[in-house]
Amino acid sequence: MIKQALLSVSDKTGIVEFATALHQLGIKLLSTGGTAKLLLQAKLPVMEVGEYTGFPEILDGRVKTLHPKVHGGLLARRDLPSHQQALLDHAITPIDLVVVNLYPFEQTIAQPNCHFEEAIENIDIGGPTMLRAAAKNHAHVTVITDPGDYKTVLAEITKENQTTAATRFMLACKVFAHTAHYDGAITNYLTSLGADHQHNQRNIFPHALHLNFHKVQDMRYGENPHQHAAFYRDHSPTPGALANYHQLQGKALSYNNIADADAAWECVKTFDNPACVIIKHANPCGVALGDTPCAAYQRALKTDPTSAFGGIIALNRPCDEETAQAICAQFVEVLLAPSFSAEARHIFSNKPNVRLLEVPLLKHAQSYDFKRVGGGLLVQTPDEYNVQISDLKIVSQRPPSPQEMDDLLFAWRVAKFVKSNAIVFCADGMTLGVGAGQMSRIDSARIASIKAQHAGLSLQGAAVASDAFFPFRDGLDVVVAAGARSVIHPGGSMRDEEVIAAANEHGIAMVFTGTRHFRH
Repeated sequence: MIKQALLSVSDKTGIVEFATALHQLGIKLLSTGGTAKLLLQAKLPVMEVGEYTGFPEILDGRVKTLHPKVHGGLLARRDLPSHQQALLDHAITPIDLVVVNLYPFEQTIAQPNCHFEEAIENIDIGGPTMLRAAAKNHAHVTVITDPGDYKTVLAEITKENQTTAATRFMLACKVFAHTAHYDGAITNYLTSLGADHQHNQRNIFPHALHLNFHKVQDMRYGENPHQHAAFYRDHSPTPGALANYHQLQGKALSYNNIADADAAWECVKTFDNPACVIIKHANPCGVALGDTPCAAYQRALKTDPTSAFGGIIALNRPCDEETAQAICAQFVEVLLAPSFSAEARHIFSNKPNVRLLEVPLLKHAQSYDFKRVGGGLLVQTPDEYNVQISDLKIVSQRPPSPQEMDDLLFAWRVAKFVKSNAIVFCADGMTLGVGAGQMSRIDSARIASIKAQHAGLSLQGAAVASDAFFPFRDGLDVVVAAGARSVIHPGGSMRDEEVIAAANEHGIAMVFTGTRHFRH
């Protein structure tokens, strides 16, 4: 039976309505600070914790609930006579329901001008302690940290004057996940600062990395039918990340759908002009710019229409009626865009299996990239660097023309999203041939030219990007023989002079970026 509740929240969504319902059920209310003031303003009979314990809040509110009358009331087992006797001896009333959410630490440190002292003051001490105490004693105490659970709890209390054991256990699990994430956020913040509270290359990674994800869905299977799979969303997804998608229609996304959709979205949102990216097996098989989304799609499709069949398509502009009609002419698994017009949605309604995803078009990068290995985790900062003209070093006797420079920069941006070894032929803001994932760079070059030939695209005058340096001149000879007239790559090989000499021999323009884009 629930007789007394303690409410202390920073997120006050729905708390007045919930407290009012508890009061109407005859449950006594305890509260602290701003929550107590809010409930008193609503004319609810609330006892402040300081009055209940006989000890006032001190140290500017740092100490409010850390008292035996609070934690004895939370931790006492109702089924142990010795515990009940201790409550009587010390005049402690059991606390049967706890509603607590914590100081907004993550929101505070996310502010651009957050000072270290402000972050420290937003580390909650009493809140996690109460939550953990109540969750530990979930056999007897109901604990809520998420306003979304008010309705469920209230329905059970109204019916039985108590919550079910299953609900209390579920809520306790949520508490420990919540406090673990909260402590992890604090750990990540503090350890990333280092001893001198300054970010630098050596201490941007925390000593202990705490991750917290929430399950979005179970999947039919993983990468292959014999593998089980599920999709989890980060507790606080990066704005503009794929995990923020809103599915408008279509079947549930598969494991491979999500992986490919992420590759498509990360690539397309790097372009400022209208762009389309078509992905197959995590590699771009067509990327193009256009005056309109439809034009960009039609040009991207030309690169490799065979591979584009059943692919993942991403647009960095709203999908309109014209674009929807063009895309519906082929088989597509998933289409991503910042939004879809009413006309476009009507067209796709006749193709109910096409998965339409709306994703906010924001260019924020993830804090970290992760790769699981046996018994461990590789962590790195994301590859968000986009080379500018001012970063390039012209190493050939012939400099690139302005049009060639534009093509080189476009090719280089696409190459960043192609699995290594990557070779990308481009011209006029459109991919012409893509060679991906080969053990030999020269094989990637050959495959890219074969792909272009198969699609009926001429490579004469094309620009070529290589994600890493040409270790020998043979790879350069292959792309030039295919028609390339300009090449961009990082440079840095022991044989750079040999490769530069080959470029001059062929009369092509060559620029070095000084940056490579391995993608494994």
